[in-house]
Amino acid sequence: MTPDALRQLIRVPDRPRAEDHVIARAVESTDGIATERLALDLGDGHSARVFLTRPVEPKGRLPAVLYCHAHGARYEIGASELTEGRSSLLGPYGPLLARRGFISLCLDMPTFGDRAGQKEDALSKALLWKGRTLMGEMLADLLAGFDHLVSRADVDPDRIAAFGLSMGATHAYFLGAIEPRIARVAHLCCFADLATLIETGAHDLHGHYMTIPGLLAQTSFGRIAGMIAPRPQLICTGERDPLTPSAAVEKAFSECRTAYRAVGAEAALLRLFEPETGHMETPAMREAVLAFLDGLR
Repeated sequence: MTPDALRQLIRVPDRPRAEDHVIARAVESTDGIATERLALDLGDGHSARVFLTRPVEPKGRLPAVLYCHAHGARYEIGASELTEGRSSLLGPYGPLLARRGFISLCLDMPTFGDRAGQKEDALSKALLWKGRTLMGEMLADLLAGFDHLVSRADVDPDRIAAFGLSMGATHAYFLGAIEPRIARVAHLCCFADLATLIETGAHDLHGHYMTIPGLLAQTSFGRIAGMIAPRPQLICTGERDPLTPSAAVEKAFSECRTAYRAVGAEAALLRLFEPETGHMETPAMREAVLAFLDGLR
């Protein structure tokens, strides 16, 4: 499957990108870290709250991370996960990455953060009835964030990674599949074969945003992640995570590895499987993510 064919299957809308897509900007600086709060034009008549962290005085064009926030039924968090973290993370990534010389951007997904006035179930149903999907809308919003990073004078457009946990993990590897300019992808705690999840009933633990009509008739989550090849990819999962049962993880990873082997890039596919770990980041995962992202520096 090609990236364009996958976009069509997911129903990712094409949106115009205005040159003046930043509607509002406020900057705060503390301890050498600048935090920008943006309102970003999404190209569909709507805007989204954005948090961006960076060194106060960047030297040249820096590597960047398109940070995809999690779900966890914590609709009030959204983009603020970048600067404030959440309980399933060891701490916020934004300040940490800024100290390591990265620019990181996170924006509110539909029904999260400042966009939580809409409810996920209701929006997902309405979009499906109209022939669209919530996943497609979310990916289009994230691509608007990616385009903002590409447009910035302080970002190296050839060194942009996608990263996320849980829902953010799914977004990260879907983005890597449909946007070949993303240099590498890291994701935590949400990689599993959907057909196997359905067989076990574990699919019902995932949000409605993941509903894509006809997806399993044409592809699978493992093959979608495999479309990132030959670019580097880091996959981290926990053995006791109910959202990613071991059989579903193994099936997805096997399909992804097959795609990497087919292009002679198996060494670029990295995996961390944590025993005795549930749906949360571990110190070993944090270390692996930072080392993986440092490959952009």
